Amino acid sequence: MRCFCLLPMGLLVLLIAGVLAGLLVQLPFSRILTTLTSAEIRFALRLTLLTSLLATVIALFLGVPTGYFLARQAFPGKALVDTLIDLPMTMTPLVAGVGLLFLLGNDTVRQVLDRMGIQLLFTPWGAVLAQVLIAAPIMTRTSRSAFGAMDCRFEQAAQTLGLKPWQVFLRISLPMARPVILSGLVLCWARAVGEFGATLMVAGATRFRTETLPIAVYLNISSGEMGIALVCAWLLIMTGFLVLLAMRWIGSPFWAETPLAGDGP
Repeated sequence: MRCFCLLPMGLLVLLIAGVLAGLLVQLPFSRILTTLTSAEIRFALRLTLLTSLLATVIALFLGVPTGYFLARQAFPGKALVDTLIDLPMTMTPLVAGVGLLFLLGNDTVRQVLDRMGIQLLFTPWGAVLAQVLIAAPIMTRTSRSAFGAMDCRFEQAAQTLGLKPWQVFLRISLPMARPVILSGLVLCWARAVGEFGATLMVAGATRFRTETLPIAVYLNISSGEMGIALVCAWLLIMTGFLVLLAMRWIGSPFWAETPLAGDGP
């Protein structure tokens, strides 16, 4: 069985390693430091961190209560609501961005936002909204899985001791689900960092205004600046690598390796 599995695993590793090697060979090592300290890259990195962190915080406050409610409550149309919330994870981000663009461009919605003094289209705030749309369902799904796998008897025991529902949630449910929720939070942030399609449609691709790292890759490839594009690409790759390491360190059941003591022959 081991020999049977080695071939497909080897092919998959070679494919991934080949892609990374292709990007690494073209990387202008002599210009890495100059590129990283350039005004454009510093702006793109700063905007990416700000928008992704804000989007992750919003996704956390939207996703965790939603996941808890879906895990604990039964109501008519639950399957439809659950599927609808998961839909952005299966939609092409570009299509999701087009829909968000049409929504925000609607006369009624635009007038309401204008009265409130909110400008979303082709601004960094639009990038945040696009990232929330794509990343929040990940937080919801992770939270629901965490709460759904939890033994409800702990919550019931807490209620019999006089704790109110919100106290049960904060003192019992949330701490017990914390490792999985933290893993989902890290994955949610990584998804926000790498978001491109929806961000392009809603925030646009304007240098030094809505230029996140994925947008910087797109702009510099379009203008023939492959060196800058590759440096930005490697920043995104290293972010993903560190995210995977963080998720293994947190100990998510979805990502943690099987202990060596339990490895078979």
